[in-house]
Amino acid sequence: MNAIIIEDEKLVARELVASIAEIDSGLNLIEILSSVKTSMRWFAENPEPDLVFADIQLSDGVSFDIFDKFKLTCPIIFTTAYNEYAIRAFKVNGIDYLLKPVELDELQRAIDKAKNIVKSKSKVALDLTKLVEAFGSSSSNRNAYKEHFLGNLRNSLVPVKTKEIAFFNRETINFFVTKAGEKYILDIDTLDDVEVLLDPNIFYRANRQIIINIDAIQSVKSLTNGKLVLKLKSPNHAFEIDISRDKAPVFRRWLEK
Repeated sequence: MNAIIIEDEKLVARELVASIAEIDSGLNLIEILSSVKTSMRWFAENPEPDLVFADIQLSDGVSFDIFDKFKLTCPIIFTTAYNEYAIRAFKVNGIDYLLKPVELDELQRAIDKAKNIVKSKSKVALDLTKLVEAFGSSSSNRNAYKEHFLGNLRNSLVPVKTKEIAFFNRETINFFVTKAGEKYILDIDTLDDVEVLLDPNIFYRANRQIIINIDAIQSVKSLTNGKLVLKLKSPNHAFEIDISRDKAPVFRRWLEK
């Protein structure tokens, strides 16, 4: 089974290659492509592979552009650290996704799913219209993000404007903290469920425990190991958020958009 990787971060690509080799040595990685442009050229000159691993955000655009031009029927496993709102749209088409940093058990399940599709000779059609709409390209979709959350404060439910929330956090329970420093318990099961309700231009999934509002960030400090540390604005200035080395380049692009 032949596969390609579309990923513009060399370190992430190397780690994905190593993880794939650990999980399935029989999967033949025939190419690693680093941009929309090089991917377009490769697909124009080569037959369709059996499987594609594709980052969503690339240095020169989004990988959706590639699949808009080349109507592939093979399984596509998307990797993303940027936007999970589109996931609901393309999961129903039999396409899987992995959140960065990629975990081995999730990668295993995605590869097994792809192998079953290839083995059964069923083809997966990518509905790009749903993807683009879910990704937030239309004004109607941008207006669909949640504007208020109900927070539990001392056994009372309080409606809080989403734009006033500094960050969402997951410890033993889910909760959010406002820009004014108020902490509310959130009656939503997981941060994954919260994330799909948020505007990805304003909120970023820093790690598996934290979703941060861009307006709550005071400064960003780079560490020697490649990680980033976010310092928040007062009164939440004592709370620091770590960004992993793998997610740091994606976070920088998000912050600079």
